[in-house]
Amino acid sequence: MKTVLHKTTHKKSVIAHAVNAAVIGASIFALTACSDTSTTDTGTSKAKELTTTTNSIAPGAPGIDPTWAFSGKTGIGTSYEPYVDGQYQSSAENPVSKVWFSLAQGILTETMYGMIHNAQLKEMQFIVTGEGFVDTEKEDTISTIEYLHQDEQGRPLSLAYKVTNKAKNGQYRIEKHFFTDPNRDSMMMKVIFTAYADGITPHLYANPHIDNSGANDIAVIEEQALVAFTAKAESSVMTIKSDVAFTQASAGFVGTSDGLSDLKDNGKLDSLYSSTSADKASAGNVALTAQYPTLNKAQGSNTLEMNVAIGFGADKQSSLANTDATLATGYDKVLSAYLGDDKHTGWKDYLASLPAINAMSANTTDDGQLLYTSALVLKAQEDKTHAGALIASLSNPWGDSVSAKVGSTGYKAVWPRDFYQCAMAFLAMGDTETPKVAFEYLKKVQVSQQTPEYVGTPGWFLQKTHVDGEIEWVGVQLDQTAMPIMLGWKLWQAGVLTDTEITQWYQEMLKPAAEFLVTGGKVKLDWNDTEIIPPSTQQERWEEQAGFSPSTTAAVIAGLVAASDLGKLAKDGEAEEYLAIAKKLEASLESTMVTNNGELAKDNKPYYVRISPNGNPNNDDKLLDNNGKPGLDQRTILDGGFLELVRYGVKNANDSVIQNSVMLIDNTELEHNLRVKYEFTAKDGSKIPGYRRYGNDGYGEDITTGLSYAEKGNTEDQRGRVWPFFTGERGHYELALAKSTDTLTPEVHQQLINTYVQGMETFANEGLMLPEQAWDGVGNPTRYNYEMGQGTNSATPLAWTHAEYVKLVRSMTDKAVWDFYPVVAEKLNQ
Repeated sequence: MKTVLHKTTHKKSVIAHAVNAAVIGASIFALTACSDTSTTDTGTSKAKELTTTTNSIAPGAPGIDPTWAFSGKTGIGTSYEPYVDGQYQSSAENPVSKVWFSLAQGILTETMYGMIHNAQLKEMQFIVTGEGFVDTEKEDTISTIEYLHQDEQGRPLSLAYKVTNKAKNGQYRIEKHFFTDPNRDSMMMKVIFTAYADGITPHLYANPHIDNSGANDIAVIEEQALVAFTAKAESSVMTIKSDVAFTQASAGFVGTSDGLSDLKDNGKLDSLYSSTSADKASAGNVALTAQYPTLNKAQGSNTLEMNVAIGFGADKQSSLANTDATLATGYDKVLSAYLGDDKHTGWKDYLASLPAINAMSANTTDDGQLLYTSALVLKAQEDKTHAGALIASLSNPWGDSVSAKVGSTGYKAVWPRDFYQCAMAFLAMGDTETPKVAFEYLKKVQVSQQTPEYVGTPGWFLQKTHVDGEIEWVGVQLDQTAMPIMLGWKLWQAGVLTDTEITQWYQEMLKPAAEFLVTGGKVKLDWNDTEIIPPSTQQERWEEQAGFSPSTTAAVIAGLVAASDLGKLAKDGEAEEYLAIAKKLEASLESTMVTNNGELAKDNKPYYVRISPNGNPNNDDKLLDNNGKPGLDQRTILDGGFLELVRYGVKNANDSVIQNSVMLIDNTELEHNLRVKYEFTAKDGSKIPGYRRYGNDGYGEDITTGLSYAEKGNTEDQRGRVWPFFTGERGHYELALAKSTDTLTPEVHQQLINTYVQGMETFANEGLMLPEQAWDGVGNPTRYNYEMGQGTNSATPLAWTHAEYVKLVRSMTDKAVWDFYPVVAEKLNQ
């Protein structure tokens, strides 16, 4: 966001008319002048002279309304921590770092401390001033990203990044390295700032969002530290320091008295404030700005190199101690520990522990680069207070248009469905420890009579929770109740759970889940007061519609067959009923979810609908209005969810109704609102397929205005885009089809890899992050001018997408579908 300065400038009225407040109390230290040039014991050199001294409180509270950052992350990171007895246990010998960060648009974005959803920082970037301009790094540079650690094949070995931002005006270049400190709650950013003109001044600008909200913060300058916290007694504290002293600094309210507002005025940071609050009296959306020495190429001082540490703590003392300790340890040692060395277990050690991943790399088209990235990304999206808690994404969808006034987890939360995908991906790579810990975690999010305020039938799994089990959404989704059973069976078959262990889990967790899949029952929790009558689900996998869903029912059938098998092991005489019910459900699929008289039916060929609200698929029942879209006749909405019937073993891949439905999904002549399939260009120039969730999907950007999803309320012109993991789902189906028709020749196998594995690789961004949604070329390309196949601002990286990619590569390696349940195919055909 470039500001061009003119010869005549005018002060902002809020600054010009501000009256200095009372002197800050003893707990908030003023910024003081200093002539000492010695070096402190933390390695931080003191400033020769701070050009401005002030004890004033910033005006303009509470600042503009806070939002989150751009959600299309090009990188995420955290330290790798090994389990101790299935948990993360911090000790002097093995401290556990609970810091996560994300990168987008060339800058540091949401950074979390404590639990994985607990954001502390919205974004941190440089503001750069020079002759006639004020640049923000995010808006006025061209950014590239690469991994600091790679092997000879270019495969990432850790989640440490080098971001290079080159000024659009050609006057400077900023190189930054990002990683966390495995030994403490802090992270490091190494900066190499190069000026190509005289009079270039860098300013570090940070916008805190302490404890997951941007509306209640206090910012303070304390000597050479930038500090942020809230007025709450148990507030987290964030401290930012560097090993090069800043010349002056200021705290202010965003949009009114912050450093960016000040610099826009005349290119100078000359309205300085030491704090945004006297005695914690006011809070809001705050920012901290630190000015560094002006660089002059002509004088040979055109480079600034420094390390910046961001430390966190439950109080100011621990936050500062973490910051100072990271700086004192230094770049080389912290980065070495992050990767893993003779004293530290790091990311390269985790990758080395995955026995299947090297062989799997041979079945990719990028030498395993995305595969290795996916392994790192999936493991990074686990909480470290609640081991096994696997979240959906380290992002807030369309975050830069979403209010941050009130805390929101976004996708940094647990959905048992996404959770299942991730656990199965870990197992596919040969990580047996993480899915076992994850499976055991699931008990925390299962509804029981002890669930706070719950009245009704127990056994089902909560729709969405915080990683500590705090309930967020309360819809009943039967696939999310079936998948824990499926996962348990897979872990038992893989030998990860012993007979004794799975028998115990069957009695404690899986049998209650199976009972709910059979009987359903009354449910009353928060807004949800209903009765569930399986297989009709209150919500299907898109969490939007009620009724008879092919994808949900596929999981229910697989879950019940798995429960029957586990019940036999546990000598549960009632378990035979689960198999009987599963067979009845399979026999009723066509009568409850298949139509042959919809307008899409050609020659009365039957096909699966997305969902049938009442189990009468030949009627003109309308689906519910959703995401701004009016509900349409159930027979007009196509959804590839029926492919799950093949994946789990319920139906054969060459089943005629399945094949009829595939032909309709592939129809590119449908109008854009109802069309599902689109084509994209892979790196080798070939065409690869991408698929939307379903026709009439409104979970995406407005095709007319280009606004983000629900940016100014839902509209009928919103459009859900292509979801890359459907390319993986289709790849699994095509593999199953080739196997069932005995046509899986080496040539066909390689073509499947080129089409579907390469297809998913095509959707990865420069940082090898896979998105939730990719641009399909329909309508307004938005303020970001998306190109075909580019990930949108929905949610990146999406764990489900990375998990589907891993599973697809494993399936291609085995030449067999990884998620297939042979017991399902066997028992249903008896």
